[in-house]
Amino acid sequence: MDSRDADPDASVTTDLVIVFGLLAATIVMFAVNKPRMDIVALLMMTLLPLLGVVTAEEALAGFSDPNVVLIAALFVIGEGLVRTGVAQRLGDAIVRRSGKSEKRVIALLMVVVAGLGSVMSSTGAVAIFIPAVLRVARQAGIPPGRLMMPLSVGALISGMMTLIGTPPNLVVHGELVRSGYEGFGFFSFTVFGVPVLAASIAYMVLVRRRLAADEPAPRRRRGGPRVSRWVEEYGLVGREVRLRLAPGSPWAGRRLDELKLRARFGINVLAIERQRPFAAEIVEPAAGTVLRVGDALYVDFRKPAQNLDRFCAEHRLQALPIDVEYFADKSRSVGMAELLIPAESSLAGKTAVVCGYGDVGKGAAEALRGSVIGVKRGTEPVMGDVQSEPLRAGDTLLVAGPWRAITRLKTDPNEIIVLHVPVEAQEVVPLPWRAPFALGVLAVVLGLMIFNVVPNVLAGLIGCFLLGVFRCVDVNAAYRSIQWPTVFLIVGMLPFSTALQKTGGVDLVVQALSGAVRGADPVVMLAALYGLTALLGLFISNTATAVLMAPVAIALAEQLGQPPHAFAMAVALASSAAFITPVSSPVNALVVGPGNYRFMDFVRIGLPLFFLVMVLSLVLIRLVYL
Repeated sequence: MDSRDADPDASVTTDLVIVFGLLAATIVMFAVNKPRMDIVALLMMTLLPLLGVVTAEEALAGFSDPNVVLIAALFVIGEGLVRTGVAQRLGDAIVRRSGKSEKRVIALLMVVVAGLGSVMSSTGAVAIFIPAVLRVARQAGIPPGRLMMPLSVGALISGMMTLIGTPPNLVVHGELVRSGYEGFGFFSFTVFGVPVLAASIAYMVLVRRRLAADEPAPRRRRGGPRVSRWVEEYGLVGREVRLRLAPGSPWAGRRLDELKLRARFGINVLAIERQRPFAAEIVEPAAGTVLRVGDALYVDFRKPAQNLDRFCAEHRLQALPIDVEYFADKSRSVGMAELLIPAESSLAGKTAVVCGYGDVGKGAAEALRGSVIGVKRGTEPVMGDVQSEPLRAGDTLLVAGPWRAITRLKTDPNEIIVLHVPVEAQEVVPLPWRAPFALGVLAVVLGLMIFNVVPNVLAGLIGCFLLGVFRCVDVNAAYRSIQWPTVFLIVGMLPFSTALQKTGGVDLVVQALSGAVRGADPVVMLAALYGLTALLGLFISNTATAVLMAPVAIALAEQLGQPPHAFAMAVALASSAAFITPVSSPVNALVVGPGNYRFMDFVRIGLPLFFLVMVLSLVLIRLVYL
């Protein structure tokens, strides 16, 4: 007979020691990040049933937990907002509206990222905004370090805005439901998040000069070249323009090969921006492409356009000049790449025009067909009509066109080598014309959740299905968008919650907490719970912290005869208050490099902010629940 079966009390004591031992080992491995957190969680999910603390069914219950499925669905919905350009457009709106005022930039940035992060992954929101914030800093002359930490703070506070703002909210909500209580509503967090956001904006504006020195942080060299650098190196400034076809233009209704623009005017059409019912679409130019009134042609003038105004008047065109910053920003639509002609290439001695349509390799022809806009020999650009310039072995070519064409380029070692694709390739929006559909799906999902039409998990799954129907996200992109380590972290840590409850661990922690502040005001108990949750969050992820602390909070509230929602809310808010170190949250880690921060910068700025948010949160919890 098993010794545990013989003595129930001993069984409880033995199991409790095992659980606390495994929990201590988990925290240590989380703190040193070896192995990865999701691997640690899955290891513990295996050990707990093997050691007899929980059953196999209890260990695997997380895979069928509705909140876990909902979290995965929210990752897919967030990917829909990224692929259709909704998130990027919000970043561009900040650039347009903030001007050069540091205070306005910080306030707008934090409001927008908090709003976006409340309906999608906060980590994803920060990743989306970093390039936009760097552009804002460059254009406004603001050191990037003064904007990156406000960006991360706004993203963390987004978890305090809605039920789906961050996984810990859903974890705590799920624990309330499992304990027999009504869960949180969709906007239960908003009454706390909005005041916290306002206070945090005021704080970040006040301390902004302590965030970074007056000199901008040095520009990073990693990640490849930028389009703006190529525009300068190849002497493209002034050559690249957009020509919009006005009503009555003789070009409208005609094919590109009929117009013979390159031969007659020295014009090379790189891409065509065509208005669709909901958004502009970038069309790849081909010989048979028929132009329409309203089309905007991205063109490269091979011959100097000395009388551009007269040229536009003759052909009923509207000239829209492109400067360096414009070309860099619009690189999400029009792409570039650098190519190299190897020594043995058959392209040597031929012009780009001949190679594009002549008897050469298919890959080389596609690379050169009507898209070469610059040639360098050594470090010096070739001036004049590069399309008619005979190519030489060792030449570096700059090609341009829609990103769809650029991404098709492939290296052929015998003919042509793809040297570089710019860092802007990471910012490409593949489906901008489907943005209205993505926004509509988001509105449907939020409506279903807000009005409790269906369970939240069904609302999320309906949103994923609709995004697929409207082709905002394909199946492969949906699977890639889910942060599987986060999902498995939650699934693997949920058995700890069950184990702590079964073995009396929750009761032990509750007794320790209540004994430490015996007879104190409930707010003092809330402060102790908030502080313990935040302290634990310094060493392990906020999701794992919520899994461990949610049952403790509810049991503590029951012992004290206080509303469990108050204590559960304290755990949820503390889980999002990860301001103190750069390793407290992936959100903080993302901005360390762009902001040129050190570890102590987060401690110096984040610690006072943590106490400010803690005091404000406790006051609000008392007003709402106690």
